[in-house]
Amino acid sequence: MRLLSVFRTASSPEASYKLKGDALLIQRAASSIRKAADFILIWLDRLTVIDWILFVLILYWKLHYFNKLLSVPYMELTPTTKTMEFGALLIISFWTLLLPARGRIFALVTINFLLSLLMFSDSVYYRYFQDLITVPVLMQVGQVESVGGSITTLIAKKDFVLFADFIFLLPFMVYLFWKGGKALRQAKKERQKRKASIKWGKPVLRLVLSGCIILLGSQLFLTNFNAVQAKSKSLFAGNWWNLSLYNAVGGLGFHGYDLSRYAKMHWFKAQTVTAEQITETEAWFKERGQERKELEKDPLFGAYKGKNVLMVQVEALQDFMFDKSIGGTEITPNLNKLAEESAYFTNFYHQTSNGRTSDADFSAHCSMQPIMNGSVFIQYSGNTFDCTPDILKSHGYSANVFHAYQGGFWNRNAMYKSMNYDMFYNLKHYQQDEAVGWSVGDKSFFRQSMDVVAEQKAPFYAFMITLTSHHPYSMPEAQKLLDVGELKDTILGNYLQSVHYVDAAVGELIERLKSENLWDNTILVLYGDHDNSIKEWDQYEQFLGKPYTDFEQKRFNKQVPLMIHFPDSAHSGEYKMAAGQTDLAPTVLHLLGISTADSYMVGMPLMLQNPLSDHIVVQRFGAWSNEEVYYIPTGNGKGTCYSLATGEPVEESKCAAGTELANNELMMSDQIVHNNLIKKYRKNNALEVMGANE
Repeated sequence: MRLLSVFRTASSPEASYKLKGDALLIQRAASSIRKAADFILIWLDRLTVIDWILFVLILYWKLHYFNKLLSVPYMELTPTTKTMEFGALLIISFWTLLLPARGRIFALVTINFLLSLLMFSDSVYYRYFQDLITVPVLMQVGQVESVGGSITTLIAKKDFVLFADFIFLLPFMVYLFWKGGKALRQAKKERQKRKASIKWGKPVLRLVLSGCIILLGSQLFLTNFNAVQAKSKSLFAGNWWNLSLYNAVGGLGFHGYDLSRYAKMHWFKAQTVTAEQITETEAWFKERGQERKELEKDPLFGAYKGKNVLMVQVEALQDFMFDKSIGGTEITPNLNKLAEESAYFTNFYHQTSNGRTSDADFSAHCSMQPIMNGSVFIQYSGNTFDCTPDILKSHGYSANVFHAYQGGFWNRNAMYKSMNYDMFYNLKHYQQDEAVGWSVGDKSFFRQSMDVVAEQKAPFYAFMITLTSHHPYSMPEAQKLLDVGELKDTILGNYLQSVHYVDAAVGELIERLKSENLWDNTILVLYGDHDNSIKEWDQYEQFLGKPYTDFEQKRFNKQVPLMIHFPDSAHSGEYKMAAGQTDLAPTVLHLLGISTADSYMVGMPLMLQNPLSDHIVVQRFGAWSNEEVYYIPTGNGKGTCYSLATGEPVEESKCAAGTELANNELMMSDQIVHNNLIKKYRKNNALEVMGANE
């Protein structure tokens, strides 16, 4: 009955008249919008340069806004950089003027979208890595789906301003391909009837106009780019930090240079290393190997021959967590106790780059620096390296790796095969009986991994990679056992909760080693892979109770723990020498009495009766440290040398020798990695042996 009443009301003359009136208004509005759109299209077709000028102005503003999004200290765009950005836009878009109206508009909108997406991605990527996206990183785009939960926390509302113009552009594009063609064809017929004396649409005029624009763009961009490159040769040769290049040549200039550099190396198979460099690199590594050979005279060489080795890489574990309490509860009681019973290195630094966890894994096992852009695991998994698993297997060890995540993530399946592990136990091998964070919680991970390790025949090497304490530190409420007070629901507060859980998991791991009678026959190496990516310094200062200078923040973010526990807690105590992840493989092999004199490694053994006094640890972007100073490059071959005793800058000359050593190490490591030189050296050595035998 109610439905019938509504029908009768709608069928009344008054209602019918109102509906017809509303429909008429809608038709008129649609007609007005259509006419306006047709008018815009027709004039864009007549005045070819208008849409192109709008494109250049909008993108030029976006590039300035993108610089504000990054907010990199001391990296404001210079007048030269702004000129280069403008010139780059001309080079990118000049060819669109040769297209008819619809094709030109479509091309400009597409370029606009792609560049906006690149700037958006760069800004998000920068918040996590403090770097820009490169071609090698784009090869790892398959990782994005798996880290989606982490990425979403890095996106800010202000990032979407880069797409604000698409609120108008998208409807316009829909109309352009729906109804716009008809209006343009009609306008063309009218022009032909009028036989106008000047037609911007003529092919010759378009060709002349686009030619002038490409010449102007080339002059503005290439002339300045070549001048910058000539002035800052070390910046382009070393390229320890992509942001230095960005500051010099702008966003478009950087990505253009990165693409050309990658193309030369990988697509056009350009010669990236000369015969002289090959010889020089081999000589450098032989000298480093000879230094390790001399250290084999040390009493600790071979002191633990035949012992098992368990190495644990803990996700995002930083050194500042130890010996801290909050809400009356000790945050890391088990790790604190382990540190007391172990050789605890208090100046241990991670050396990772874009590859993060995979970089730490690579440096720790193969004693090479990670590459500047992307991940060795992704790009060079087929190369030959001297890595711990393969070396140990040649001396009678079994070697297995454990990580409760997807086997293809970071290309681990391929890389671990190259490293010659017996077995890679990944997500498919674990029962999902404790959902914490990204996968099974670390307690379950250690328990299930130890079920395998306990069955291994001695001597064994086992490598475990934890996952629970991964950004963004999402823990179930039941596992948030700390009272973090005002830090509740902050990212640092969540980090403390996750580390507290991991600490309990490590405690269970130690108890399991003891119950399996492995504790007294195993060297346990535990270290952090990289920093926690938390940038909210007000939260740190609230938790730690003191402010941090810019230098202290940079050093803070590089410090991770390293503990080496020996049977009977031998050699326990604090070790203050500077050390890094590249030193781990030589250290483990030294203790087991396995020579690395002929291995291509950059690191040095850390456990010595007389520790190295002049040892430096080199970080990927060119920073380095020893026991006295800490050097941070600032670009263009310059940097700041800090005293570790005072935290204050000192004369840069005090770091000059160390900086040269650091740059040499990075260069030599890169030569090996990028050019697969170890394989070449081994092949040449084999040929020499065959020749001698003949």
